[in-house]
Amino acid sequence: MAEAAADLDVLIVGAGPVGLFLANECARRGLRWRLVEARAGQSVHSKALAIFPRTLEIFDMAGVASPFLAAANRVTAVAMIAHGRTLAHMRFEPEETPYPFIAMVPQDVTEKLLVEELRKKGGTVEYETTFVSAETSDGLVTATVDHGDARSTVSAAFLVGCDGAHSAVRHLLDIPFEGAAYADSFLLADVESNEALPADELQLCPNEHGPAAIFPMSAVRRRIVATVERPEGDAPSLALVRRILANRCPREFEARALHWSSYFRIHHRHVAHLRSERMFLAGDAAHIHSPFGGQGMNTGLQDVWNLVWKLDLFLNLRGNERLLDSYEAERLPVIRNVIEMTDTMTRVMSTPNRFAQTLRDAVIPMVSRLTPFQHAFVGRLSELGIAYPESPIVEGPGKRYIDDSMRGGKGIASRFLLVLNEDTDPSQWAAAKEFCGSRSDVVEWRTAAAPGVTLVRPDGYVAYTAEALGEEELGEVRSLLELQTAPEA
Repeated sequence: MAEAAADLDVLIVGAGPVGLFLANECARRGLRWRLVEARAGQSVHSKALAIFPRTLEIFDMAGVASPFLAAANRVTAVAMIAHGRTLAHMRFEPEETPYPFIAMVPQDVTEKLLVEELRKKGGTVEYETTFVSAETSDGLVTATVDHGDARSTVSAAFLVGCDGAHSAVRHLLDIPFEGAAYADSFLLADVESNEALPADELQLCPNEHGPAAIFPMSAVRRRIVATVERPEGDAPSLALVRRILANRCPREFEARALHWSSYFRIHHRHVAHLRSERMFLAGDAAHIHSPFGGQGMNTGLQDVWNLVWKLDLFLNLRGNERLLDSYEAERLPVIRNVIEMTDTMTRVMSTPNRFAQTLRDAVIPMVSRLTPFQHAFVGRLSELGIAYPESPIVEGPGKRYIDDSMRGGKGIASRFLLVLNEDTDPSQWAAAKEFCGSRSDVVEWRTAAAPGVTLVRPDGYVAYTAEALGEEELGEVRSLLELQTAPEA
């Protein structure tokens, strides 16, 4: 475990979905952790909504997927509609995943479910506890927190800032938040609606007045996201939402009542670094982007999924500094890619240029029918295409991997999996078993029908693969593991 001088293994700042998921994963792994939150309780607003297939796979491997599946409205189609004309209609049914749909779960429900899962593990959130400051010395983080009138300090092996776009941890570390703000303001509104639009389809509506998107929370409840030229009042009214729908969205769609609404400004920014010594950033503390595409919360959840197994190995003396460094090396390219994609979607949907609008409305119907375009669109939106090909601890394309043995919360945690074909040569099979036995602290072997040999990381990404297992391939597996687990000189 961590050094004896530390009170904790991981101090988590911020109890939004990202911090809550990290706390669940720390608890699942038996780490010592605290989760502090300045608010008096969890969010009561829906905010982030879409949970994509790769995030559902991660929830499955973490053992928390079931309640989300029970709560979700499942979306299996995406339509782009402009001026009453359907420019594109694409099925959202990615292959080779247990979850070929988008799960629509409001953020307040997401937080509630993650808090419930945390309590099942014996954990709790420390509300009304404000992070004040922290400093690193001798490999430990000493943090100061306020709870009411009481100020206290706590030492931890690591601190992870999951405290949102205005992150106190990021400001403390003085890490640049690079990017810019969009000129327009946005509104977000949850409305009671008629049943004119399919409950399993989300609509993107480009328009010269600004883009709008309609996300189905149920057959008669929708989330509306749209740009506004000028905010009217403290929060969007039903009348304003109806005007925007009339100008930009399918005419048959009606908003009959307003449940909740808010204005917000959006940026496209990300930090220059995700790590400073023993402190890390994740989620909105590290990146913010356009809501079109629904990628924000998903990207944050996958940040901590990438990070937590590395902290776990390091804390248990089975990981080194190269392993910790790989968090930034792997996640920053993904973050930049997400920002680029959502920024492109926003600009395509909101261009005020008449020629560009005409060109967009002519090109989209043609390209959206092409199979390669559909696969690329679904792959990027679903996040199933995320990979780590440039990672310093991966040999090869670094693609995702999941099979039934990894699901349910007990199938994969803190060890690599060496997955062998059932028909592997007996002598090589014996050599692989002997190797796994000699490094049982970091790797275990499993069988699969797929050919060859695959080394799967604790986060379900492929570290190495080969068409057959031989002495050379086993040597490469050994070297790759030693690169990130052997003590450094």
